[in-house]
Amino acid sequence: MSHSAASIGVIGGSGFYKFLQTKRASRLKTPYGTPSAGVRLSEVKGRPVAFIPRHGERHEFPPHMVPYRANLYALKELGVERVYGPTAVGSLKASIRPGDFVISDQFVNFTNGRKDTYFDGPETAHVGSADPYCPELRRVVVEVAKDMGIRCHDKGTVVVIQGPRFSTRAESRFFRSQGWDIINMTQYPEAILARELELCYVNISLVTDYDVGLEGDPKVKPVSNDEVMRVFDANLTNLRSLLLRAIELTPSKRSCPCGSAMRNARIKV
Repeated sequence: MSHSAASIGVIGGSGFYKFLQTKRASRLKTPYGTPSAGVRLSEVKGRPVAFIPRHGERHEFPPHMVPYRANLYALKELGVERVYGPTAVGSLKASIRPGDFVISDQFVNFTNGRKDTYFDGPETAHVGSADPYCPELRRVVVEVAKDMGIRCHDKGTVVVIQGPRFSTRAESRFFRSQGWDIINMTQYPEAILARELELCYVNISLVTDYDVGLEGDPKVKPVSNDEVMRVFDANLTNLRSLLLRAIELTPSKRSCPCGSAMRNARIKV
């Protein structure tokens, strides 16, 4: 497979195992193992796109076992420079409702034990992560959502938990008390690994639930897997349309700082 097979990548989350009609697929091997599934190559308006289902073809990889490093590395090897990462998330705020989209601008990491860097030694690097998501891609997605009339929050902090279990009421109460917006299990380390590879990365969060419920409203029950998939499926058309249009409008050349993220990050001895 050519090392310039695609310039745009999509890593699909729960409920998003297929994206486009596949022209070809290959289970690439990387120094970090094999990706979650074969990388599928297709086109959007003549633009080559590479797609990986984050959790595998049959959701065989739970959040803490996803081969994040292999997924991103495989896309990089194919020539990808920009990555769209749709995910299902829970809401921590009444104003962020199921069916809404959130284009995250910050994350808080509560995972543990995940392989979250390509620099395990002897080479050492400290990548900057003050603004972990690509500003250019975030702007594209927000503008597309607005044009499509999709209810979309143009920023938000996602707290990333280890999973695969959902939060306790006490944990969720703590997360809400910090002012954080949404909750997810896969945004870390995916976003920061993309940064280490100098890839542009944007998260498109589809809100599927209110985490442990909605305080003051006993009719809103805590999240369940069935409810997550029901809401995700109901909004899959919007997500697919949003992605297709965003890919079509992605600038051909990057004007963001993502491509030079590692310029001064490596330790020189």
